Order: sequence, then structure tokens, then C-alpha cells
Amino acid sequence: MSNFAYHILPVILCGGSGTRLWPASRESMPKQFARLVDEAGSTFQATVKRVADAAIFARPAVIAAAESRFIVAEQLARAGISGDIILEPAGRDSAAAVAVAALHAARQGPETVVLIMAADHVIGDTAAFGASVHAAAAGARAGYTMTLGVEPTRRATDYGYIRRGRALPEADGAFAVERFVEKPDADGAEALIAEGALWNSGYFLFRADLMLAELEAHAPEVLAAARAALEFANTDLDFVRLDAKAFAKAPKISMTTR
Repeated sequence: MSNFAYHILPVILCGGSGTRLWPASRESMPKQFARLVDEAGSTFQATVKRVADAAIFARPAVIAAAESRFIVAEQLARAGISGDIILEPAGRDSAAAVAVAALHAARQGPETVVLIMAADHVIGDTAAFGASVHAAAAGARAGYTMTLGVEPTRRATDYGYIRRGRALPEADGAFAVERFVEKPDADGAEALIAEGALWNSGYFLFRADLMLAELEAHAPEVLAAARAALEFANTDLDFVRLDAKAFAKAPKISMTTR
């Protein structure tokens, strides 16, 4: 794992205004930056520390709203971690952010494996998380777009589910996706859990070149806008500001799984 070509590039998405947890979380201090669970730091700081092993992970990138830039920089410094901070002039949902992440990674190497992470998740078993990422990275290097599943602890109706298919020989413990099921009712959730379905975490691992090819085929307008926004970006102190006019042309769609 000492070869940089095999390092995983973590990209942490820090979008969202935090209105669901108001007033503890609010526009000026979205939930990922607030101390909601761990008094030692925010979920964002816990996320960057989770991928701090330089033997496995490359220097992280953070894609955040421009308004959050100083919070991101301060919390990275307090965590003792340096990273690339890419600023969105406006929210265009996750597809545009993933396109920027893939383009950023491709500059380091076309086959760079990217790990897309949320900044507001609480993960208790970091060892299990690391093992899952390691297995998923093997699948990504083999050419799959990988996602991480979570063992359900209740019949949640506000989460998406993953039905597992055949085992993937290229990645130990990994499976093909048979189907994604979006937010079932209580009975549907119970049935899915009984058959071994997992919660969909929204984490993705992929090779930069293959994700760019997928975006070119299925979301070319998103990719074109992201490419222009990054090409004409300005460097401001330690921040990379995406070009606002170019980024605004990205269709506002999510990185969905179907």
C-alpha cells in the first residue's frame, strides 16, 4: 500500500445547511461542524480522522459551500490534517460534486480510486469501516463502482436499502447490487431486512477514469459544467473557488443509484 497509485483519495462532501437540527445546527454552523455527538470534535473532524492513515489514504479533498470555508479550514487545522478545500459557489446537489471529485482525482492519476464520504455520519466501529473500504477499493480498481452498505438495526423507512446479488470474486466480502429500494414502508423494510438487505450509506468508491466515462455517457451536462468550473477556478488563500458561471450550468441532480 506504499505505492501512491494504490492510495485511496477521500473526498468529503460538506453540503447542507443543517436546518433539520436547528437551533443546534443552523446555516452559520451546519450539523457536520457542530459538536453534536463527540465533545472532542464535530462529525466532520471525525470523518477526516477516519481517513488519516497516510499508508492507505491520499491527502483528502473537501468540497464545501463557500460560506463554510473558514470553518472547514479551522476544523482541519484543529484535527491536525491538511487537505484540499474546493468551494462550491452554489449548491448543485451531489452529481456535480462527484464530477468535480472525479476530475480532481484524475489530475493525480486517471486510475486513482476515489472514496466519496458524507461529513455528518457517526461511525462507531472504525476498524470495520476501514476493512470495508479496503475490500471496496479492490472492487473499484477492478472496474466496479462500489457502494458501502450498513447492517440495519431497525426497520427504518427513511433510508434506502440495497439488495445483495452475487459475490464479486475481485473483492473479498463484496457483492453485486441486485436492486436499490428507496425508502420502503415499515412492512417493506422488515421484509428487506429479513432477506439480508443493507442500508444504503451513500458512500461510493470508483476509479476516476471510469466515473468520468459514466458521467460522459449519462450526465454529460453535469460533467461539462464541472470541468469548466474546475478549469477556470481561482485559488484564494488555501481555497480553490470553482467558477460560479460555469458551475451554475450543472443540472441540479443527485448522484443516484438505480
